[in-house]
Parts: sequence; C-alpha cells; structure tokens
Amino acid sequence: MNIDKRIDALAERLNYIKDIFGNLENANISMLSSELDEFRDLRGTISTKDSLSRLARLEDLFSFLESKLEKELTPMDRVRIVRHPQRICLTDILENVYDNYTELGGLGEFSIDPSMLIAQAYITRRVGLKVVHQPVMVIGQEKGHGQEFRNGGSVKPWGNAKALHYMKVAQAEGIPIHTYIFTPGSYPIEDYPGAAQQIAKNIYEMGKIDVPIISVISEGGSGGAEAIGLADRRLMLSHGYYSVISPEGAAAIEANLRDGKRVDDSLIGNCARKLGITAEDNLKMGYIDRVVQEPHLGAKPASYDFFRTLRSEVIRATNEVCISVKGLKLFRAMALKQKGPEEGEDVFMRWALSSRARARLVEKRYDKFRNLSTSAYMDQRSIFLKMGAAVQGVAWSTKSLFVYNLVGRTVRAAKQGMEEIQAEAHLVKERTARLLKKGKADNGSVTTISSDVREKLLCLSTSDQSPCFEEGRWKYSSPKCKDDRTFSCPNAATEGCLDLWAPDLFGDFAGVCSNCGHHFPMEYQWYLYNVFNYAEGFEFNSGIESDNPLSYEGFDLKLDEARKRTGLRSSCITFETRMDGINAVVICLAAPFRGGSVGAAEGEKIIRAAERAQRKQLPLIFYAHGTAGIRIQEGTNGVLQMPRCTMALRRYVDAGGLYLVIYDTNSYGGSVASFLGCSPYQFGIRSSKIGFAGPRVITETTGISIPPDYHNAWNALARGHIQGIWDRREMGRNIGQALMTMGGRNLYYR
Repeated sequence: MNIDKRIDALAERLNYIKDIFGNLENANISMLSSELDEFRDLRGTISTKDSLSRLARLEDLFSFLESKLEKELTPMDRVRIVRHPQRICLTDILENVYDNYTELGGLGEFSIDPSMLIAQAYITRRVGLKVVHQPVMVIGQEKGHGQEFRNGGSVKPWGNAKALHYMKVAQAEGIPIHTYIFTPGSYPIEDYPGAAQQIAKNIYEMGKIDVPIISVISEGGSGGAEAIGLADRRLMLSHGYYSVISPEGAAAIEANLRDGKRVDDSLIGNCARKLGITAEDNLKMGYIDRVVQEPHLGAKPASYDFFRTLRSEVIRATNEVCISVKGLKLFRAMALKQKGPEEGEDVFMRWALSSRARARLVEKRYDKFRNLSTSAYMDQRSIFLKMGAAVQGVAWSTKSLFVYNLVGRTVRAAKQGMEEIQAEAHLVKERTARLLKKGKADNGSVTTISSDVREKLLCLSTSDQSPCFEEGRWKYSSPKCKDDRTFSCPNAATEGCLDLWAPDLFGDFAGVCSNCGHHFPMEYQWYLYNVFNYAEGFEFNSGIESDNPLSYEGFDLKLDEARKRTGLRSSCITFETRMDGINAVVICLAAPFRGGSVGAAEGEKIIRAAERAQRKQLPLIFYAHGTAGIRIQEGTNGVLQMPRCTMALRRYVDAGGLYLVIYDTNSYGGSVASFLGCSPYQFGIRSSKIGFAGPRVITETTGISIPPDYHNAWNALARGHIQGIWDRREMGRNIGQALMTMGGRNLYYR
C-alpha cells in the first residue's frame, strides 16, 4: 500500500471514530486529529524514508488510542457503532464465515423485501482424510453499507413471512438455521399479513421448529429481533445492543415529546444506559449465552480475524445444541466444555438429528425460555402457598390424565362405537318409516306439531335474555353513570346521532350509541363482572407483582402510583370462572395500570394461566382491555415475554385447548406481535383499535401520514388480522357460542 492510500485509511479511521463519539470533546480524538494534520503538513518537506517511519508510528498511535477509546465506550456509543455504514453486514458474514452460499428468495434489490436476506450455505470441514460439507440455512436482516433499498434493516411483514418459509424448508431438510439480527425494529405497516401478526406467527412457529437454531445479535430492536431470534443458542457481538426499544424512542416517551421535536442527546444517552442494552448487560441477565468479541471499536468488513472467531463460535454453538440432545456424546461433550471458542471447530459431529433428538430439542428450547426472567418480578406469596400451588398442579395433571385421557379415551371410543351403531339403526328406521308413510298417504293423514315445540321454533330472542343482563340491569354499573351531563357521539355529524344522557348511555345502553352503535370506552371491571362472572370466580397468582428489575430511575414511584390508583399489583388479572355452565380460565390486561403494558410479572402470570388451563383442560380466554405493548422500563426483561408467553400458549393450543382473544379500546405493540396475535380465534369489540404501532410512531418512522381509521377493528377485519367484530352487549352470548363451537379436542366438556 503506498503512502497516500495509508493516509486515506487513517483519515477514514479518524472520521469513523468521530462518528462513533458524536460531538463530544475527547482528548484522544483531538490528539489523533492534530497528529494526522501535522503529518500531512510535513509530508512534502521530508524524505520518503522519514515519511514511512513517521507513518508507521502514527498507525501505531491510532491502534493504541483506539484501544483506550474502546474502554471509554458508553452504551449509546455502541448503538452508533452498530448503525454505522462501515459496520459489518450479513453479506460480509456470508462471504467470510461460510465456505459457499446461494442467495434464495431474491437477489439484491430484486426481492420481495431486500431487508431480509436468505441464503443456503455450507461449512466445509476436514475429518481425518475426508472433507465434509455441512449445510445450513442462513437468515437475517441485511442493512448493507448504506444501501437505501435495504431500508436500514427494517423488515416489512412479507420479509418476515419469507424468513419463516425458509425456516420450514430447513426443517424439512433437517439442517440447522443460523439467524443474524441486524435490525432497529420491524417496519410498522398493517398491510396483509400485518407487521404484528407476522411477527407473532414467526414466534409461534419457531417454538416448534425441530432443527437447531443459532442466533447472532448485532442490533436487536424489539419485535424485529424476536421475529427471527427465538433460538437454542443466542450469541451477541460485543459491540451490539439488544433492547425493547431504541434509546431515542425511550427518551421521546420519557420526555413526552410530540410533533417531531428532538430529544436532548444527554437524555438519549441516559436512557441507553438505564435500559441495559449492551452485550455485558444481557449476558449478566442470562438472555444471551455468549459474547463474541470484536476488534476495538467494532468489526468492519476487513476484520478477518473476527470472522474466523465468529465462524468458530457458530460452529461451536451448533455442536453444543446437537450434542445436548444426542445419545452418544460423552467425550465430545467434555471436549466442547474444555475447549475455547477458537478451538470449537476441532470437535466434529453431524448436525442431522433423529426424530427423538428433534423432539428433545423442542422441549429443551421451551424449558430454556420458560426459565428466563424469573427473577424480574416479585412473588408475594408465602412458601406454603407456593408449595400448595405446586402440589395442586400435580393433582390437576393426574386427574386430567386419569379422567380425560385414560378413562376418557375408553369412554370416547365406546361412545363413538355406539354412535356408529345408532346411525345405522336410524337409517334403517327412516327407510322403514318412509315405506309405511306411502301406504297412509291416501288416507290424508296430517302430521301436527305440539304448541310447545311450535312456540320454541317461532319465538324471537330478546336482548334481556343475554347472560350479562339481569332483571333489566347490568351487574356492574360504570361510575360514569353518575355524571349529570350529556355525551356526543363521534359519528353525530355523519350519522345524525343525538346527544345521550350519561346515566342512560353508561347504564342501560352499556356505553353504546343507540343510533349508530359506536362503543364508548368502558372500564375493565364492566367486562369482568358483566361478562366473565368475576364475582363468582377465583383469582389466582394475585401475589405476583410488577417490579423494577433494571432499577430504572423514577420507575418505582410510577409503579407505586399505579398500584394506589388502580388497586392492582400488575396490569394482568388471571382468574378461573364459570360461564354458561362451562369452567374457563380468563386473562385480562387492564389498561389503567401502566397502559396495560407487559413486563416480567405479567408474562409469568400469562404463562401460569396457560399451564393451569392445559392441566385442567379448560378453555382460555384473553381479554385485552387495552395494551401499549411491552413495558420499556424493564428493557430486555420485558421483550423476552414475547417468545416466553407465545411458546406457552402454543403448547396449550397443541394440547387441544381453545385460545380465544378479544381486543378492546387500543391494542398495540409487542403484545399484539406475539401472544395475542398468535391466536387462531381473535375478535374485536366495535370501536377497538388494533395494530403494531400507533399513528404517531408510524408517521415518525416512515414519514407517512395515516388516516384516522387506519387501526380500527373494521380495517383489521378486512386485512384478515381478526376473525370478527362483536357488540359489547352481545359479548357474553358470543363467548358462549365460541366455547361450544371452537377449539380443540381436549376440552373437559367435550
């Protein structure tokens, strides 16, 4: 390399350092800048030999000060590293980590979504005198190096659908999946299949994909990361970040800024620190398995030593996953534990798994995520209550096994046999009766219907027959009934609705406009008492309480305020109730508690409710009174609830249960993009709004102004995101019908 090229390389390194540290004054950066300027000034006055000598010393100075600057990096500096155009991208990894690859599902910008890159690759290894090619499916977000058509790694719904398709291809071929996460978050668009619904589908399906999955995180932004991040081993690059939200987004929420106003840089940096987003933070919390060390100030396309390390790490991680479920593994398992990351490639094993090993793999993956974030909430129950709950769970499982499976299977087989015999006898009886009727036809006989049967056939149902309506009054009356004033319907200008007096509107009319049917918001208690029969039910796990696991500044006070104002310990209420003679487990997200946001406590209660419903073979109803998504103050502790809850609910559905989701008011974010959006039966109350991101977030992210009705239930229904829209007054009747007509084979009443 000649002197001019070496000088240009140093200038590029200096500009990179300045980009990473922003506008902050730094003595080391100032020294590098002044030394480089001084060398340029002296260049024409000294000999070539002196120039080369000085240049070598200057390069050494750059390397030395870069190592010092490495120790000064803040969490926000690391965010700027992973966003920099000189940062490694997935194409660099394919070129340097794998021995060969073929891009699938597109080429460059000629793809259904260029921000999601899929490739079939293989790793070549020598075993004795034999060369072995081990195929893998590589899936990840591609940011490129400033390529605009890559959309900055923000994947659209069809990009995530493409990723899921090729995961299933890998499953069919029995080859491992390596996912690389380079995304600030998914692109917030509701066009079919919908950002939230597709992420939920990815998480739902990944929980059961029975081939090894290895994830490597560089930039892990919330739901966009979870769409391909549910893995058996999760590695993280040392300069990467993994968070529930970007630091800028958290700062904007904390400062309550609107209309595109800029957040102060110091507040952004403070949020990045409080969220615990770095590799060291996530390793300490147990949310990643290992950190892959990068060169000082981050890996670049020419960091060939780093690529060798990354290759060894992904091979070692794949080996570890395979060896954990294989039968013959003694010496290789010991070798993997003893060897360092650079030596992990020495241990060879086939990555193809038997059917039994693949089943064990899925179970181990569930156990891995089930045990995450268990220390991020408070459990106020006494040791005796905890022991009693454990014993009770075993008793329910035993009862279900005996009553519904062992004895029940025999009874069901006998009933099916009798039904077949009765069907044959019925056919013979009908044919015989038909022949006899022919003989009586000439006598003019007329078949009559009794008055009782006729009345039942011809009578009309009335609104006061609803299970929510007793003696002309609702069981629970909204406090707004006491307001001595009128309310105007939002549709008055177009529908000609008259003003409604509060006692009528929120009393007899259940918050529904008597003219156009618009639904005014109602308290979650209205649904608990009038629909779900909460007063006669049994609430469980009420001792699990939201906490502040990251010691986020000021959040303890906000939690205390929410507890005092609502009387709740978390936004999630779980109880067992009886509706229309059928026992059911109900989960409610209450919007008054921190906007119905979900953290570790809520996630744990959802999982335990699903486990309870599965043990007792009860239907599971999730009523989302309103949810703002994942609670940002809990950081990764919150975002991990997306895969945790979804996997638990998948197990419940696979066991033959009925999982019913009902949306009300506003439901957005990670909740819809995981454990809510994965249900096969989703319904919205009229006037509810459902989506991945709110209108303001979409406008700020995409620059697109959306219409006011973009998220309403009717549009969600038209896009295929929900299966129906319910009137609040008929909700009890609709749930009763759903319990009888929907769901799997293993409900106790079937």
